[in-house]
Amino acid sequence: MRTLISALALTAAIGLAAPASAHEAGDWLFRVGASAVDPKSDNGTLDLTAAGLGPQKIEVDDNTSVTFNVTYMYSKNVGVEILAALPFEHDIYVETLGLVGTVEHLPPTVSLQYHFMPDSVFQPYAGLGLNYTAMLTSKERGALQDPLGGSLDVDDSFGLAAQLGFDYRITDQWFLNFDLRYIDIDVDTIVSVPGVGTLKTEVNIDPVVYGIHLGYRF
Repeated sequence: MRTLISALALTAAIGLAAPASAHEAGDWLFRVGASAVDPKSDNGTLDLTAAGLGPQKIEVDDNTSVTFNVTYMYSKNVGVEILAALPFEHDIYVETLGLVGTVEHLPPTVSLQYHFMPDSVFQPYAGLGLNYTAMLTSKERGALQDPLGGSLDVDDSFGLAAQLGFDYRITDQWFLNFDLRYIDIDVDTIVSVPGVGTLKTEVNIDPVVYGIHLGYRF
């Protein structure tokens, strides 16, 4: 941990000292790379009291996919970013039942950003915005899979999103980007369990998203 902190501090110091081409009003920043969606550890419960099991914990696993975003700079410090991605896929587990389904989703997010040091090589920023999580597919697996006859239905979600990140200049146009996001994702879920019935619950995914990208300014 000390080594990581020292490396980040050295990177920031180099960025403050080195010359750089600043962000300007009207610039477009395009980034492409990969992001890992890491849901929080406690994702909710499914009440299986009717089956004699009581409330059972729900777990959603993590996944990595290609992400890309575009930021338009309204001034040297203020920009608006749109995040897009290829679909993320997550397995869903229920305590005692095991794997019950897989969902695919897209996480388009719009954020208002403030860039603190637009004139340096190391250019940190913070953002706040709105996420729409669109559930593309939900597939029954394991205990819910045919021929047992169970079903899984997951709704879309709106929620707030916050981010911290930085761009590190390579040239006047090219830069590396690292970002960290928290997204509020709470989805209504209907599960039909054979021998138990149809159950409704809320799954709280609320992931931290880690991203690394290569960027180009034009």
